[in-house]
Amino acid sequence: MADAVLDHLVLATPDLEGTAAQVAALTGVRPVPGGGHPGRGTRNALLGLGDGAYLEIIGPDPAQPAPEAPRWFGIDALHGPRLAHWAVRVHGITRHVAQARALGYDPGEPVAMSRRAPDGSTLSWTLTPPRTGGGLVPFLLDWGDTPHPAAAQELPVVPLRAFSGTHPDPSTIRAELAALGATLAVEAGDEPGLSAVLEGRNGPVSVGLGAGAP
Repeated sequence: MADAVLDHLVLATPDLEGTAAQVAALTGVRPVPGGGHPGRGTRNALLGLGDGAYLEIIGPDPAQPAPEAPRWFGIDALHGPRLAHWAVRVHGITRHVAQARALGYDPGEPVAMSRRAPDGSTLSWTLTPPRTGGGLVPFLLDWGDTPHPAAAQELPVVPLRAFSGTHPDPSTIRAELAALGATLAVEAGDEPGLSAVLEGRNGPVSVGLGAGAP
């Protein structure tokens, strides 16, 4: 599945405004408001990463009631920001799910989602539910006919210089990545996790696992 490419990285946080300000201070570039996810209890802020990808900073949305189900990416249990997941962009998500299953990995049933952009327009997409366990295996995302956020909002860019993961059993993760047609350098480590390096205006900035990051 050669058309599975990096769509975005997910920096989850219990405090969206605070983390966006922290990212701005570290990179020299301020994230721009994205929008709320109706019924999910979350909203986001965005930064471009170059090559059509972006960083999504996602946290609770105080304008929404508490959702019936836990917020995605473990947000409700976080004590600080965490690089929690990533997404690969595909065209024809149903076909990609079927191909991954045939190769031994089930990414889950696609779910339709949407959010309201700052200009009042509605962005719609379909994705497979993000899995727990360190976020090393990406979820699939199909934008369909919706303009991609990295282009539609002319996001300020902080180039992505490195992106990798660690896991106690890298071979298992590599097999699941291969079933999705996704690429990620995964090395052996005590705990599963993701890390990235962004090229801020004052030099490289590391974004990684755990409270206190980035």
